[in-house]
Amino acid sequence: MAQRTVTIFSDDLDGKESSDIETVAFGFDGASYEIDLSKKNRAAMEKALAPYLNAARRATSTRARATPARRETVTSDDREWLRKNGFPDVKDRGRLPRAAIDALKGR
Repeated sequence: MAQRTVTIFSDDLDGKESSDIETVAFGFDGASYEIDLSKKNRAAMEKALAPYLNAARRATSTRARATPARRETVTSDDREWLRKNGFPDVKDRGRLPRAAIDALKGR
């Protein structure tokens, strides 16, 4: 038995079937959308959006931002331990060098 699959493209806006349908992707208010439009309806959408697109600036990315690394609390006892164990220049306040943080984790 033979099978035949037929794909019919239709415009999401007006429902008309056509061979010139293409998917248009766009974003608004942080959400991404896709719509299948004929060339005619795509041109109408572009014309309607033109004043906004011309005034807008293109965003470089919509990816979620990475969360900052959690800072570990370093006590005065930790700093004293570092001074006694190879880090004599550790101050009472401020950031620690990566090697000092690694040493604290490894003790």
